[in-house]
Amino acid sequence: MADAFNTMAQKLEEYKTSNIEKLMMEKKRIETLINNIKDPVIGLDAKKRILFMNDVAFKISGLSAEATIGKLIQDVAVTNDLIRSLIQDLFTETKETGNVKQEPIKIYADNKESYFEKQVIPINITPTGEQEDKFIGNVILLQNITPFKELDFAKTNFIATVSHELKTPISSIKMSLQLLENERVGNVNDEQKNLLNSIKDDANRLLKITGELLNMTQVESGNIQIAVEATDAKEILNYAVNANKSAAEQKHIKLEVSLPGDLPGVLADKDKTAWVLTNLISNAIRYSYDDATVYIGIKKVNGKIEFAVTDTGQGIAPQYKEKIFDRYFRVPGTKKEGTGLGLSISKEFIEAQGGQIHVKSDFGTGSTFTIILNSFVN
Repeated sequence: MADAFNTMAQKLEEYKTSNIEKLMMEKKRIETLINNIKDPVIGLDAKKRILFMNDVAFKISGLSAEATIGKLIQDVAVTNDLIRSLIQDLFTETKETGNVKQEPIKIYADNKESYFEKQVIPINITPTGEQEDKFIGNVILLQNITPFKELDFAKTNFIATVSHELKTPISSIKMSLQLLENERVGNVNDEQKNLLNSIKDDANRLLKITGELLNMTQVESGNIQIAVEATDAKEILNYAVNANKSAAEQKHIKLEVSLPGDLPGVLADKDKTAWVLTNLISNAIRYSYDDATVYIGIKKVNGKIEFAVTDTGQGIAPQYKEKIFDRYFRVPGTKKEGTGLGLSISKEFIEAQGGQIHVKSDFGTGSTFTIILNSFVN
């Protein structure tokens, strides 16, 4: 009871020292501040009534103050597509979720297609004399990221153009190498053979890099072409193993393959899954020591097909395990060549098929990369 009286006394003191003029001045100050924010802002109370919208929010939504202020946002959403898209996940959020960032939203604004990043910010206060926070509403903030998107599109187009242009001369170099290696054209001495092998390695490396860059532009533009169908999992694995035999032989690495006899088919995009598996085996060879063994296998687990590639190399340090699927990430200090795109592309390709890819690694003893896809049974 004493606490209740103390709280009441504090609140009465607040009311006593306040006056209407001061409150109106502060209200005007806040409204001016909100209207001068260049990004759209919408404020809601705890019952999801619209308390305020700044001028930019009114402009991009095509709404007016008379049609929105004081109304439930779900009622406004019935006749407004933009508001409806903004509140799709609002009714499932709780005050514990914190700031929630969403995928960019495309809105026609400033006479062009613009991109905005939505952020839902729960507002909590501690009332005077009380100890616990009280949820009083949400603020929806739309940050205009159009300039960054335009730069990203320009970068993607540039990379795609350069990669396409590079593939043609690289292919010509490889054809010329094949002609030079043909004994019917003429014999070459040992020193010339070494030069040809060096050129071939560099050409293959460039071709792999341009291929990864082209795949990355496909991923970034959202135009991943996936054709999931019933496929022979063994055929995918055999293709990937054969593609890496030469690299394994150069380092005297044994590729040990484990194939069960009663394996069902797999629902997958054959080409993209083979690309991913080829990339994982290539990485395992690259990071393995000479004369080591890389273990490759398929098995059926709980109605899924699992491809696994295990090496006995150095492994991945714990602080980097969560980052290796990020674009352009390379473990600091590594001396191995690469773009840092292979694992990122692999993740995108597998997840686009409804699958999963993950890694287990013990630093100092090696790593296991696993691809999980749905199985197919006639």
